[in-house]
Amino acid sequence: MNIRDIMRASPVMPVIVLDRVEDAVPLARALVDGGIRVLEVTLRTPTAMASIKAIAAEVPDAIVGVGTVTQPAQFAEVKAAGARFAVTPGLTDELAQAAKAAGIPLLPGVMTPSEVIAAMAHGFDAMKLFPAEQAGGLGMLKALGGPFADVLFCPTGGVTLESAPKFLALPNVACVGGSWLAPKEKVAAGDWHVITQLARGAAALKT
Repeated sequence: MNIRDIMRASPVMPVIVLDRVEDAVPLARALVDGGIRVLEVTLRTPTAMASIKAIAAEVPDAIVGVGTVTQPAQFAEVKAAGARFAVTPGLTDELAQAAKAAGIPLLPGVMTPSEVIAAMAHGFDAMKLFPAEQAGGLGMLKALGGPFADVLFCPTGGVTLESAPKFLALPNVACVGGSWLAPKEKVAAGDWHVITQLARGAAALKT
């Protein structure tokens, strides 16, 4: 799957922060059961890499990716762990080259028109607008749609269940990133039924 196929596979890409490896598989199953297949496990905790390995091995219906990639060497590591795509908060020449060398689809983070142009120069036509709310949200995406009509976005950062439909209605938005699908307290409590319900609500946003 290329990055555009992955973006279109779920209307919401949950931004997942895992503190315990043992939560990874039941969380992934709960999200998939609710209709959300694309999962972004962020490299914000020491357990992230092991969590990606566990999901890739035990939840075949999930399209597991890795987020918060900030170092070139991480691309090869996460691909070896079973990640099927990567997401960065920003983009440098080194990150772009390392992602291509690793052969892993990349959703690079951008915030300004200049950053969009820089990402396009590396061959990217799908990007994460991050942080979306601080970058201008709906207004920014509408403005970017003029000069960059061929670029597809996944706005992430400040997007909620309530605001997601407005973003998804834009022609240049394929999906949104959201942390509300895996609330820290629900994951810690093992409340997988609630997470499945949240996933169902998010999956229903697909147009």
